[in-house]
Amino acid sequence: MQKVPAMLTVHHLIRRVRFVKTFDHLTVIGLREWVALPDLGVAGLRAKIDTGASTSSLHATEVEPFERDGQPWVRFTAHLGTVVQLRHRRCEAPLVNRKTIRSSNGHAQTRYVIRTSLALGDRVWEVEFTLACRKSMRYRLLLGSKALIHGQLVVNPGLKYVQDKPAFPATLSPVTGAA
Repeated sequence: MQKVPAMLTVHHLIRRVRFVKTFDHLTVIGLREWVALPDLGVAGLRAKIDTGASTSSLHATEVEPFERDGQPWVRFTAHLGTVVQLRHRRCEAPLVNRKTIRSSNGHAQTRYVIRTSLALGDRVWEVEFTLACRKSMRYRLLLGSKALIHGQLVVNPGLKYVQDKPAFPATLSPVTGAA
């Protein structure tokens, strides 16, 4: 019979559950995770998980609405790397909506909304993103609560990068470096 320590500290408990990647039917993620946007040809993107934000956001500039086959689309440059290691990719996606977002400081901004697939760990699902300039932000992608709900994710705020980097099809072209 195995002896159980008389008193487990929080530190011991965290070490024991640190590698748990699922809880019930939900996938456990940390406050930061690696993601991919396969429909946009984007891989190796660090995301900040923000349960206080309802909508997810992607750093984009040069946003141009246009029509394709009578349907509204948007063309934009997605900025993906860090301040030190800049990467960008020119993307196109169907336009879902325009939405007014109010920041925590009360500033309102109208943004374009796209819906695209998001890969996190071994899961892939559709997520709506607002296109916004996040140049001054450390993370180029913010994953909001709606995406967490639809992806059936639960956040352990004491962890980072719990899930493996998502697999990415080799048929897609790589992200270009900044000029």
